[in-house]
Amino acid sequence: MRISGESNEPAERMVRLQVESRQVKDPRVLEAMRRVPRHLFIPSGGRAAAYEDRPVPIGHGQTISQPYIVAFMTELLELRGGERVLEIGTGSGYQTAILSELCSRVFSMERIAPLALRARQTLEELGCRNVWIRVGDGSVGWVEEAPFDRIIAAAAAPSIPPALRDQLADNGLLVIPVGEMKGAQELVVARRIGSTVTVRESIGCRFVPLLGKGAFTDRPGPVAGPQPGGPA
Repeated sequence: MRISGESNEPAERMVRLQVESRQVKDPRVLEAMRRVPRHLFIPSGGRAAAYEDRPVPIGHGQTISQPYIVAFMTELLELRGGERVLEIGTGSGYQTAILSELCSRVFSMERIAPLALRARQTLEELGCRNVWIRVGDGSVGWVEEAPFDRIIAAAAAPSIPPALRDQLADNGLLVIPVGEMKGAQELVVARRIGSTVTVRESIGCRFVPLLGKGAFTDRPGPVAGPQPGGPA
């Protein structure tokens, strides 16, 4: 799908100075970053910082990731247009919107119901019709819709959650931060070929922890609330 909208000068500048300058080269990723209005995914009080080179709070202790990190992780997915993608951590819905521009279907999971509901509303207003959102434990994936050609997680796990590894399609890619809850983390890329999963490290990073049965488990489970459902 393609989000329709007017020229966005702040997004153009963001891509030129923060993304292209750091060697993100996939033209489809760059175009999606230019088209998606990042400010609409941030609560009104923080929109002045929407296109700055840093994460921005979105409430409930969560943030919208730095623009470069969104672009870099998306490029690592090697999307060609026909993929079914599982996203762990809907958050604001900004990464979801970028993915919706670049693949066939996006299945996105968020443990905090108010964030999921707000993200779904924003995506719906922008016309994203190839996105499904579920409130739940992202560390166990979305088994009813598996396997997925690509999986991307916006929260760090102590290791690759077994459920996500198992829900990856043959020749599929998984991009996820791995490391300590409040310490060193690495962005890793896993590829599944048959029954073999190979993993390579990418860059150091810092993400909020992925909470759930297959990740960090010392906090409560999903925050209760109505299911957003889908498609958005």
